[in-house]
Amino acid sequence: MKLLSFTLFETAIGACALAWGDKGLVSVQLPSADAKALRARMQRLLPGAVEVQPPVEVQKAIAAIQALLAGETIDLSWIELDMANVPEFNRRVYAIARAIPRGATMTYGAIANQLGDPQLARAVGQAMGQNPFTIVMPCHRVMAAGGKFGGFSAHGGVDTKRRLLRIEGALPEEQPTLFGLG
Repeated sequence: MKLLSFTLFETAIGACALAWGDKGLVSVQLPSADAKALRARMQRLLPGAVEVQPPVEVQKAIAAIQALLAGETIDLSWIELDMANVPEFNRRVYAIARAIPRGATMTYGAIANQLGDPQLARAVGQAMGQNPFTIVMPCHRVMAAGGKFGGFSAHGGVDTKRRLLRIEGALPEEQPTLFGLG
C-alpha cells in the first residue's frame, strides 16, 4: 500500500482537509464539527495516512479551493485526482460532473442521459454519495429532478450543498423574511 499524506487547511466555510499520494489527490473533505473531528475522519477514511506540510502542487490546490470557497471564480479542473480506487462507473459519472461549470447545476437524470441510459439516475446519485473529492469533483452541482437538492453526504448535508451553490452563484442569496432567513 502506498503512503498517503494529508493536511487540514482553513477556508471561508471552516477547516477542510485533503489527502494525496504520488498520483494526485485521493480525498478532499469539507469541514466537520471541529478540526479534531476532521482529523479523526481523515484517519478513519485513510488508515495510516500521515499529517504533513503539503508540497507545492498540493499548496496550489489548497489555494484554489480556498479561493473558490471565498467566492472567487476559480476552475479546479487542473487539479490531479488519483482515481485508482474509484469504480469505473463512478469515474464516468465524475467526468461529466466535473465539467459542470461554476454557477451551473445538472440533474442526476441529465447525467444518466449523457451516460446513455436514463434509468441510471439512482446509480448516478449513489456515485455522487461516494465522491471522495468533494469540491474538486463538484457533486454539490448535481441536483435531483425538478430543481430539488437531493442528498449531500458531506458534513452539514443539504445545508452545506445550498451554501456551496450560493457561494458559486448558482442560487440567489436568501432574503430575510419576517421570521428570519427563508
